Amino acid sequence: MEHIRCLIIGSGPAGYTAAIYAGRANINPVLYEGIQPGGQLTTTTEVENFPGYPEGVTGPELMEDLRKQAERFGADIRSAIAIETDLSARPYKVKFDNGDEIETETLIIATGATAKYLGLDDEKKYAGMGVSACATCDGFFYRKKTVAVVGGGDTACEEATYLSGLANKVYLIVRKPFLRASKIMQERVLNNPKIEVLFEHNTVGLFGENGVEGAHVVKRMGEADEERYDIAIDGFFLAIGHKPNSDIFKPWVKTDEVGYIITEGATPRTGVPGVFAAGDVADPHYRQAITAAGSGCKAAIEAERYLAENSL
Repeated sequence: MEHIRCLIIGSGPAGYTAAIYAGRANINPVLYEGIQPGGQLTTTTEVENFPGYPEGVTGPELMEDLRKQAERFGADIRSAIAIETDLSARPYKVKFDNGDEIETETLIIATGATAKYLGLDDEKKYAGMGVSACATCDGFFYRKKTVAVVGGGDTACEEATYLSGLANKVYLIVRKPFLRASKIMQERVLNNPKIEVLFEHNTVGLFGENGVEGAHVVKRMGEADEERYDIAIDGFFLAIGHKPNSDIFKPWVKTDEVGYIITEGATPRTGVPGVFAAGDVADPHYRQAITAAGSGCKAAIEAERYLAENSL
C-alpha cells in the first residue's frame, strides 16, 4: 500500500485547483482523475465566464490548462476511479478500480455531481449543441432565442426565470399538473410574460440539423386525450436535479438528503479531521467552475495547515 501526504479525488476545477495549491505548498499531492477526466466542463463547448479568458475558451481547453498547471507544480495525476474508502482512522485508505491502494494523511474529495438527464438518445446527440444542464453557464448563447427548461422544482423555476432575462421565450415543461417549487418561485414563473408553462407534458425527443431546432412533446401521456406535437426551440435545458458523486464517502462524512457533503460553515472541512470536500460534491447552490476552483484552493490550504499542525 502506497503512503502519501495528500490525496485528491476528482479532476474538475476543484480537484485541479487543489492540486495546484497543494503542489506549490510542497505536499506532493496525488490526484486521481476519476470517471470523467476534466469533470463536467469537458462536455461544455464554450466557457465565457471563467476569469482570465476574455475571448472565452472551450471546456476541454480550460481543463487541459488547469491540468498542465497542476503538473507544473509537481502534482502526480493518475487515471483510475475510487471504489472504496476507509476514513475510520488516519491514515485514510482508498482503493481504486485499477488495483491501487492508497494510504493518505489528508484527503480532498472533489468528485463533483452528475446532472440528471431524461435518458433520451437525443440528449447525447445534441450535447453541447443545444442541450445543457446549466442555464447560468450557457444561457448567454440563447439571447433573443426560444428555449425550453425541463423540471418543476425550485431549480427549474430559477433557471426559467434567469433565461427569461436573456431569451425571447421560455417554455417550462412540467410532467405533473402542478409546480413543486416554493410559492415565491411559482409566482415569479406564472407571472412572467416570457415564460409559458406546459403542465402534464413529457419530452420524448429533440430534432434539428446542426443543433437543437425543436422538441417532440406529449401532453397527458398515456391518457385517452393524449396529444403529440412539436415546439420550435433553440436550446433545451435540464433542471431535474444533480446527483452528487458521494456514495463511497457516505459511511464517514455527513451528507444532506440528496447526497451533497455537508461542510463546516464556510470551510471545506467535513467533520473528519484531515478530510475536506470541494466543488460540486459539496455545493448544491452555485455549481460554477469559478466557485469550485475557489473551494479547491481552500481545501488545499486547509490540508497544508492540517499537515503542519500535526507534524505530518
